[in-house]
Amino acid sequence: MSYFVFLKKIGDQGGLYRIAENESDLNNLNIIKNDYTIIEDSLPNFNFVKFREKEVIDYSDNQIFYQIAPMGFQDDYNKNREIIVGSGKQKIQNYIQGVKSQIKPFLDNNKNHPLFSRWNNYYNELSNLNLDNIQLPLYISLERYLDNNNLISLNTLQLP
Repeated sequence: MSYFVFLKKIGDQGGLYRIAENESDLNNLNIIKNDYTIIEDSLPNFNFVKFREKEVIDYSDNQIFYQIAPMGFQDDYNKNREIIVGSGKQKIQNYIQGVKSQIKPFLDNNKNHPLFSRWNNYYNELSNLNLDNIQLPLYISLERYLDNNNLISLNTLQLP
């Protein structure tokens, strides 16, 4: 079973905080479990969220509600409907920088954490990813692209 960690609801407020593929990953999250609502769900639903194909919109009791997530990276067009060359690649590059900026504090402050190597390897993979090898438009998430190409694929919701 996989786990979805939610901020405890106060009124209608309380969103998804973390996801864990298995109990070991759940136990390695840097959280106090009693401070959160933790719901078990299937591995396929975990993967939908991990690969950014679905997003969690709410939960009630032990049920999670999902919706299809917008994904992909396409080139933009100018007012003459001409492709702005490189704009899709720039979107991927910006996305990767955003992901790396979320991973970096964990790496800087948790060198002895059991999952440090996993995240350090992923950070290095993102840093060394040759964007020229990615054919645009890319109609899937970067996480799914990486997984499809047998590369490390993580979601920042898995960060300890």
